[in-house]
Amino acid sequence: MPTSEEGLIGRTRELDGIATALANSTRMITLVGPGGIGKTRLAAATALRLRKAGGMPVYWVHLARLARGAAAAAVEDEMVAAVLDGDFSSRTGFQALVDAIGGVDAEGRPLGAILVLDNCEHVLDGVGAVVAELLAALPGLIVLATSRSAIGWADEQIIMIPPLARKQAVALFRQRAELAGRPVTDVESGLVEAICGHLNYFPLHIRLAAARLRYQSLPMILRDLDGDDADRRLRWSPGFRAGVDVRHRDINSVIGWSYELCGPKERLLFERMAVFAAGYDVNPEDVDSDRGVVVLDIGADLEAIAAVCADVSPGGLTNHEIEGLLEQLVDRSLVVLHISIDTVRYSLLESFRVFAVERLTERSAAEHRLLATRHLHYYRDRVAELCTGWISAGERELLARARADWDNIAVAIAGTAGQRDQAALGARMAVDLIASRLPFLRGSLREFRRLAQGSLVAALGHGQCPPGLEVSTHAWIGWLSACQGLPEEAEQLLDQCVAACTTSVLPAGWRDDPTLDLGLPAEVDYLWGSILLLIYGDPRATALLERSRTKLTAAGVHGGAAMAGLFEALSAGFFGSADEALRVTGAHLENTVAAGAEWAISHAQFARAIALSAHGDPNEALALCNAGLTRQIPMRDQWCCVWGVHIRGWSLVQLILSSSAPNEQIIRWASDIARVSGSIEPVRRQIGLDVLNLKPFAERTHHAIEIARKVLGSKVFDAMAREGEQMPNVVVLAAALLAAPPTPAPQPVIASGGSAWMELTAAEQEVAVLAAAGLTNAAIAGRRGTSTRTADAQLASILSKLTITSRKDILPSLPAAERERATTENQRRSGRQR
Repeated sequence: MPTSEEGLIGRTRELDGIATALANSTRMITLVGPGGIGKTRLAAATALRLRKAGGMPVYWVHLARLARGAAAAAVEDEMVAAVLDGDFSSRTGFQALVDAIGGVDAEGRPLGAILVLDNCEHVLDGVGAVVAELLAALPGLIVLATSRSAIGWADEQIIMIPPLARKQAVALFRQRAELAGRPVTDVESGLVEAICGHLNYFPLHIRLAAARLRYQSLPMILRDLDGDDADRRLRWSPGFRAGVDVRHRDINSVIGWSYELCGPKERLLFERMAVFAAGYDVNPEDVDSDRGVVVLDIGADLEAIAAVCADVSPGGLTNHEIEGLLEQLVDRSLVVLHISIDTVRYSLLESFRVFAVERLTERSAAEHRLLATRHLHYYRDRVAELCTGWISAGERELLARARADWDNIAVAIAGTAGQRDQAALGARMAVDLIASRLPFLRGSLREFRRLAQGSLVAALGHGQCPPGLEVSTHAWIGWLSACQGLPEEAEQLLDQCVAACTTSVLPAGWRDDPTLDLGLPAEVDYLWGSILLLIYGDPRATALLERSRTKLTAAGVHGGAAMAGLFEALSAGFFGSADEALRVTGAHLENTVAAGAEWAISHAQFARAIALSAHGDPNEALALCNAGLTRQIPMRDQWCCVWGVHIRGWSLVQLILSSSAPNEQIIRWASDIARVSGSIEPVRRQIGLDVLNLKPFAERTHHAIEIARKVLGSKVFDAMAREGEQMPNVVVLAAALLAAPPTPAPQPVIASGGSAWMELTAAEQEVAVLAAAGLTNAAIAGRRGTSTRTADAQLASILSKLTITSRKDILPSLPAAERERATTENQRRSGRQR
């Protein structure tokens, strides 16, 4: 047992949790977690604190030396050896423990003592029997146990020990690197964090990796941790020769200790789970630092594990055994359990998966291939179900399940590249996922492009690419590029698609008239229309997208038709006349509502809001945006939340320019726009979406920013923008915008001749002087030779820019010279009227 807490990094939360349990008179606490997670070190720190705080004796019992399954008598003997230096009496071992620990003070109260039972997982039955009797006999006893499984005592307080937080893991690696004589520089921090991530932030694994610095550089260590066939972590030489238990000499030994405690069927299921994607565990401090929530899009559900791992023939693993075996593996800290409100999922951490792959392959390489094929076909069916069924009332459930399955889907697709008969299936799965919009919910657009392109290249290389698949794959990858604001990539892929589709060389000016149907596949028309819409801001996009929708509908591809219909509605909303914009967006919203697809309805609401903010009621547009974001936030769709918060800002601009709302409300609206503007650069960094490369998007956003800056003044605007920059992601920003109104931003000071006056155009300054002099809008229009409607709009803009709400407030806002001119004009008019 260490004599100080030196070297313990983090664990404040766990230490506080143990202290709270003890304060609530808990008598037995078991620290549970996988090997190498830091249970023993945490128990030592806890015992030391208790000894310092209360002066209680601490007895440390090393149970690792006992054989697997040792009986209660052997456990009892080990406890006696830890508590007594020697015993020459004829007492039983149990009575000797009671006599040694169970003293009383001068007033007859039982004295306290702490019994630490380290490494109980292989002798659970024996420990449970002895502990139950000791706790009953010794009222002052506190038992603190460490184990990879719970002991099972009726009133046992189980504290699950998570991995270190990211920052703590990096700090530990740095500390151990110093001991290895290879300090880590700040420039190398990214490599260190990547290494720690592959090691699941396990303290012992990190210590072993840092010890490798005596033989390898950081990039070499990271290459050893690829999680696949080239992974070498299990073959690292032992990191320590002395001062460590043999079970902790290397990662293989750490995991192997738990594996050896399993029964034959537990081992078999553990090995078979190697075909599923690796999972991860989360330290609560990482969740807090990200200001987010735990999202359980991890692992595989029971249905998937049973479908892949159960045997068809008699004598093997049966479906009904799978759940119980999984629970046993969870109890042994070999499988990670992920519980949400309505789902339970399971995964192997990366190091454990590498271990399981080796055991499975050693036992039967043919079985490994068979299980991988089952895994592929299972997730192929799930992707097909999503692709055909998402434009329905079941959309939310299908998308949520696909998002949770994404890691396994990606593993399945990537695994097809090396299989001649499966490579085309991988490309088709990737295309179906893109068409179903999953890239905007999970993974990254780059990752989806890489998977689709890699599978296509493999299918072509094997000579197994069906007709049309190459064009379809390139079209959907090009569409992703257009959505990301990457014009060169999108254009290049469009050229490739058109060249592959046509039997003769098209004239150089084939792009000049997009309304002319060249007989291209629907996906290519969709890509072309998206490029015209997003990159060039070309109104002819509407006709192309309508044509694509019509072709897809005729082919029965209802999901694809719904996506083409959405982009058609966006194009009409941006560029169409008032009649076209309101007609097309209204029809699309009506059709989507009829289908019952909640996520798609939010997209349709955004398209309708674009049309309404330009040609209708901005209040209705704002309400639609808010409703759309309310649907988007639970889906955690960052891409569409980006659209939603910006379209909402465009609606707010129209309200600012046309509303007679109180000044405080106008400032709130402008502050919301400023916060959204602050999120633009973080969004580009986080999800690779360069919103200002999307032309119609950029034009309206720049206009909104200009108006909001004039309302708030640059200083206040920049302060509000910084609030947006600090949001962890755009989904959180969207939720903040829809929440209760924030504290109003500080109002800009409009001093005589101040900056707010200078924000007015020359024409607006002239109108402001005339309005301050008392002229009606009609009189101002007559004096300046404009229409009354123009004067109305100019006055609304003036009130907004000066952040005032009525004409009577204009005069005090004018610079001294202009205020004098307005007063003179008013007096001259009054004199003439008399």
